[in-house]
Amino acid sequence: MKRVLITGAAGFLGSHLCDKFMAEGYRVVGMDNLITGDLKNIEHLFEEEHFEFYHHDVTKFVHVPGQVDYILHFASPASPIDYLKIPIQTLKVGSLGTHNLLGLAKEKGARILIASTSEVYGDPLVHPQSEEYYGNVNTIGPRGVYDEAKRFQESITMAYHRFHGLETRIARIFNTYGPRMRLNDGRVIPAFIGQALRGEDLTVFGDGQQTRSFCYVDDQVNGLYKLLLSDYAYPVNIGNPDEITILDFAEEIIKLTGTQQKVIFKELPKDDPLQRQPNIDKAREILGWEPKVSRSEGMRKTFEYFKGLSKEELFKSEHKDFTKHNRV
Repeated sequence: MKRVLITGAAGFLGSHLCDKFMAEGYRVVGMDNLITGDLKNIEHLFEEEHFEFYHHDVTKFVHVPGQVDYILHFASPASPIDYLKIPIQTLKVGSLGTHNLLGLAKEKGARILIASTSEVYGDPLVHPQSEEYYGNVNTIGPRGVYDEAKRFQESITMAYHRFHGLETRIARIFNTYGPRMRLNDGRVIPAFIGQALRGEDLTVFGDGQQTRSFCYVDDQVNGLYKLLLSDYAYPVNIGNPDEITILDFAEEIIKLTGTQQKVIFKELPKDDPLQRQPNIDKAREILGWEPKVSRSEGMRKTFEYFKGLSKEELFKSEHKDFTKHNRV
């Protein structure tokens, strides 16, 4: 059996990747320091014979005994509410953490896939965004800690590929949604659904004409799986090109939830991208992949998940103490 290490395993995408690789017959090692991850996302795997979990921070030296065939590096805060609270840890996990895992991959002779992001494109001047676009990123803005961590992550990964001959894969992940997202993590879908379920008005930033393209988690995981097993070492966009304005999306949420809230407007955060739509020609050509789940179907499944949360979960706010993780 092949053995795979998944960092950020207790997070949204990481936990779904654990499920995917278990279902495909791999031995899975999950690793997470639980800053933003939650063990409830993977607790159903704890009794599985071929699943093991390491509570560890990848910015520290990473050691995994035994065979490791593949590594998927998904350890990183991924929402603005997180990386604005823990900017230094965000930079460290993209730099030191990636360095440690590339070193582990070199030691084990493993292939490594790193989770990059559409945020490497910044507030794009090219639309839609293809892998050849170099981006428009404010390096010293508040979002720069995440954007530049991911851009450095791509650079060091390619350096290991070129200099050491390491087998590397780079996924540029666009907005992804589905069950196990944290309700109050600041991202648009859980924010809108949470507000609707609590009877609050939906908050739209700016004039609502900024766009996003949402990919359901099952599609995203299938794309990542195909990329890992491909022979392509350069970045590949994995996302859904079905673009929608945030204002139109808010109206869809109101219709989906059957609530009567109105939309209220607040100031747009600094450097918030005005457009986000992937060009997925490479994924189609190289991986034979494209998303299959429509937004209406995916949102229905996501809404059912959030609707099943307890009243306590629905009304609690994000209150994690990040202080101890924010040291240099």
